[in-house]
Amino acid sequence: MNLPNKLTLLRILLVPVFIIVMSLGGVIPFPWGNVIAAAVFLGTALTDMLDGKIARKYNLITDFGKIMDPVADKFMVFSALIVLISHEEFAYMQAPLLWVTLIVIFRELVVTSIRMVVSEKAKGVSLAANWLGKVKTVSQITFIMTALLEPVLFGWFLTFISEYHILTFATGAFMTVMTVWSGINYIIGYGKYLTLK
Repeated sequence: MNLPNKLTLLRILLVPVFIIVMSLGGVIPFPWGNVIAAAVFLGTALTDMLDGKIARKYNLITDFGKIMDPVADKFMVFSALIVLISHEEFAYMQAPLLWVTLIVIFRELVVTSIRMVVSEKAKGVSLAANWLGKVKTVSQITFIMTALLEPVLFGWFLTFISEYHILTFATGAFMTVMTVWSGINYIIGYGKYLTLK
């Protein structure tokens, strides 16, 4: 249980904390509920960045980390998107966010399935995330942070931005494009290995 793996476990443990904070909307007054939830989610995102860097730099890569790190990433993003869908504060984007969440989940299931098959059939093939995958992850984190903080930051200044949720919809659209693009790129890049016997 080295430091990168501890950070991965911390990320998993922070997800229920995020869900609890978002569920206490009637207890924690605005804007503090949004700020605390954003801080917790940012903590999960930072551990995602740190654990991989530390593992590679100090050669602390383990089988546990290879399995749990991507699981923690998906748990983090899926949970946040589902919480946003179910939260009344974000009712204005409930319908489009539902479709976006389904796209995100479908993409991850397809890519994960391909990774499992390719790792079994094509030994030695590198399955590391490319730049599109990294941009996709950053875009998902940016969207969730924007949805939480836009009404806080622009609720008293440039109110038309928070009133029409301009930044939230813009980052959501970018996240959707990157999710689909990176998924298609992955399928094209590794699909050829699926036919190997």
